Amino acid sequence: MQRHTNFTVIKPMPFLIKYLYQDEDLLICDKPADLLSVPGRGPENQDCLITRVQNDYPTALTVHRLDMATSGLMVIALNKDTQRALGRLFENREIEKEYTAEVFGIVLEDEGKVELPLISDWPNRPKQKVCFESGKKALTHFEVIERREKSTLMRLKPVTGRSHQLRVHMLALGHPILGDYFYAEGEALEAAPRLHLHARYLSFIHPSTGKRIALASPTDF
Repeated sequence: MQRHTNFTVIKPMPFLIKYLYQDEDLLICDKPADLLSVPGRGPENQDCLITRVQNDYPTALTVHRLDMATSGLMVIALNKDTQRALGRLFENREIEKEYTAEVFGIVLEDEGKVELPLISDWPNRPKQKVCFESGKKALTHFEVIERREKSTLMRLKPVTGRSHQLRVHMLALGHPILGDYFYAEGEALEAAPRLHLHARYLSFIHPSTGKRIALASPTDF
């Protein structure tokens, strides 16, 4: 897929969806970067994770989304009851999520948090922006994994789940995520062929069995 600077140029990709866990109620898969989570508008935007999963599991239902440019773990329900139960877990923040990101520049603090309210940047949709007057609360904890020559590998733990939260919070921190065609510019944009943001870890209590599921997906950046 070619890099793009708008929201509509989507081309079918040849790779297959990786399934990391499955049972009769749900499955967890690894979404490739630059693949929509759900269908977009227009026939050119119908190729997405959920339609590909439904080719293998016809009853598959969406529970949550990742940005098109973000790769990593997604939970898929296989029936309506599980979809509702998982939706409640996300709504009540009972699903532990962790992302890996490579950001531009050297982050000096070993760990910290970004707590800045976010709202849609309406004239520039789907971009988001910080707004203290009418933005919704957004909180991200961060931790440095590795400092590289011109970048920093970060562990990001979002408490809230706002659209583009991690991307805007890292930008506000002064360290945009490499390859972010919405928020990075110049060297930060050109430093990577794709957005270096990966949903690497999920943990939650299975709504049917009551057992904890914890899965990790390695990153390649």
